[in-house]
Amino acid sequence: MDNPANDSHHTTKTAAWLAEGQSSQRDMLASLQALKAQSGTPFQVIASHRDNRPEIFEFADSTYREPSNTVDSTPDSDELSAIEPALPRWQFVLEQAKKNKVKVLLTGRNGIDYEAQREEFDAAGIRLLTGATSVAALESIDDKFAFMQQCHEHDIPVADAWRFDNVADLKALLVKHGHQPLCVKPVTGIFAQGFWRLDTGKEDGEQYDSFEHLYFTEEKKINTAQFINAYANSVMVHERPIPMLLMPYLSGQEYSIDVVCEYGEVLAAVTRYKTGKIQHIGYEQAVMDVVIPLIKAFGCDGIVSVQTKADDDGQHRVLEINSRPSGGIDYTTHSGVDLTQVGFAYWLGLSQKPKLTDIVQQITPCQVRSIMVSVKIEEDTIEQ
Repeated sequence: MDNPANDSHHTTKTAAWLAEGQSSQRDMLASLQALKAQSGTPFQVIASHRDNRPEIFEFADSTYREPSNTVDSTPDSDELSAIEPALPRWQFVLEQAKKNKVKVLLTGRNGIDYEAQREEFDAAGIRLLTGATSVAALESIDDKFAFMQQCHEHDIPVADAWRFDNVADLKALLVKHGHQPLCVKPVTGIFAQGFWRLDTGKEDGEQYDSFEHLYFTEEKKINTAQFINAYANSVMVHERPIPMLLMPYLSGQEYSIDVVCEYGEVLAAVTRYKTGKIQHIGYEQAVMDVVIPLIKAFGCDGIVSVQTKADDDGQHRVLEINSRPSGGIDYTTHSGVDLTQVGFAYWLGLSQKPKLTDIVQQITPCQVRSIMVSVKIEEDTIEQ
């Protein structure tokens, strides 16, 4: 598949657009502004979000409010008939992107919606970055159970997982696998929501303190019997079933890997792991030996993040792919390699195609501590 940046038809495009993301949109916009200043090329930096986010938009040249595609209240029937349906998010963004001569669009958190319309964006000469190049691939990435099965099919080291949809399933799985340390997490989800370590498989038979998981929530530990009770009696689960996974708890080091990729090829990557509050940034070849075939197997495309964790034998195993940039992608700037700039410089036609071997030589291992900042929120003046 050809890179649109090499097509002379696209040289007239002058803008990069970052649509609503999870947590890294602000940092990436700042990197794009620095890239523009360094390159001397006057491309536009555009950002959009469904909410008023001044701390994000301050780093964009132009901003747009994305349609939320939700109804906040229920109007009277007469009012309802007078309301025109809002454009789908992807269509709104596409129309504005055409007007602004956008060359590259990174979709952020709503990748599947955009991916389903890839032909529309291709026809407009817009390089669409959703994390993959098909809806099927993105769906298999989001569904952690399907994802792990596909990893097995490609002989990629991956954490084992067993799905349960009700208490009976969970109890049966615990009988079969409860001899080892286990954990649970939702089939779909982000930010470790719903992840808990269980107290199975302990040699001394000691159970987690029933109060401990309420007091030290950041430890993500829970007594197994108490988890079963909470799951069995949850009104939330009964009203909206939440498919879950039971998995072996891996004891080794966990890594987050930020990856710039194109049609399954890794162009650049930085690895990091955390001890306490410190992020250790660098490039671990043993981790990348797992990540490179993973990116190829799922045809990843854009800027994505991967999580791995080592087992008791030190084998790095894949936990998941996030089909969008991680919240910590800005940490890569401290290593001497700003992955946002590496990717967008290429897709905007400002640089040659990155080579992973060259990027690795530019990485200087370092340690990073994140800090909190605040911004003043002014009156909402975002373009509609």
